[in-house]
Amino acid sequence: MAVIPSSVSTRSAETAALFRRLKSRQNLLDSKDRTANRGSYYRSDAAIDKFLWTYDEEPHRSRRHAIIRAHPEVTKLCGPEPLTKYLVLAVVALQIYCAYQLRDAAILSWPFLLTAYVVGATANQNLFLAIHEISHNLAFRSPLANRLFAVVANLPIGIPYSAAFRPYHLTHHKSLGVDGLDTDIPTALEAMFLDSLLGKAFFCTFQILFYALRPMMVYKLSLTRIHLFNIAAQVVFDALLVRLAGPRALAYLIVSSFLAGSLHPCAGHFIAEHYLFKPGEVLSGAPVQETYSYYGPLNALTYNVGLHNEHHDFPAIPWTRLPTLNAMANEFYVDLPHHTSWTWVLWQFIWDKDVGLWCRVKRRKGGRLVGGGKVEGGKESDPDAEVVG
Repeated sequence: MAVIPSSVSTRSAETAALFRRLKSRQNLLDSKDRTANRGSYYRSDAAIDKFLWTYDEEPHRSRRHAIIRAHPEVTKLCGPEPLTKYLVLAVVALQIYCAYQLRDAAILSWPFLLTAYVVGATANQNLFLAIHEISHNLAFRSPLANRLFAVVANLPIGIPYSAAFRPYHLTHHKSLGVDGLDTDIPTALEAMFLDSLLGKAFFCTFQILFYALRPMMVYKLSLTRIHLFNIAAQVVFDALLVRLAGPRALAYLIVSSFLAGSLHPCAGHFIAEHYLFKPGEVLSGAPVQETYSYYGPLNALTYNVGLHNEHHDFPAIPWTRLPTLNAMANEFYVDLPHHTSWTWVLWQFIWDKDVGLWCRVKRRKGGRLVGGGKVEGGKESDPDAEVVG
């Protein structure tokens, strides 16, 4: 066996110690840099990037912990809501009934379009948000039961999406604003090309298509059995509907889904939830929040999704108990700016020259990837885990 001279061994130990000291010093400098920048929001130096960037962590985790310390009883609100499954089945039945009744109506006729906008779009937006609720395992205790029931809620939407929505949405929660992970944020390409009144009007009219296609452009999910089941179930349902009621019945469901994510009052929640409507104040050093709630009457049709700060603070609390959370911990919510009208949100987003797709807060690091997607960086998280404390 070769013997290493003691002088070489000593020099190696000194080198290793020096390396550790330098690394420790660099970590300290990095920590000071982050601390100095904490609370700051800035524009990127890149000419094509006008998003608001921050070094801060997302605000919901710290507020959740503060609420639990002040009101430990809020954790008792977590868990499934049995009422959800009955409401979903009722809305699914309503949409199938309307589709059958309109089987002979011309697609461009007033009865068809008016029913699709007033009833169909509202009903399918309700189902979008039922799937959102079910994605958090809030209809049943069993994760598998929730996955399968989401496919049932998906049927009147006409296009399979519930299986793919879940991991993308849970990643949005665990990676709020994180570049390359949060697919709720418009891409720079969208923001650049739609940075005008007409561009924003186009975005609001076709926003359902942007929300459907954007995630796949950011990162791709691995195909699983539940994805295949979602696709197969939807194809069978659509084929049966066309065979028994004709193609116009299916067209009613598709048009309803399109209108649900277009210029419809309930569609205002897509923009109301995380867009900043006074970006200038953020850059001037004013306090900023990244999530906005809405406490108006349309919550009755949309599973209380308007209580969005409350939802992000406690994603394991179902829609029926979010108002209770707000009442229990009201001191944490009462002073937060909030929206009073989703219709006004759409109007202001389109017409206000200072508001647009760039008005989102982004982070360069952090977050967790949920559901086996393929993306650079980020940690993969248990898709069935919900943070309570």
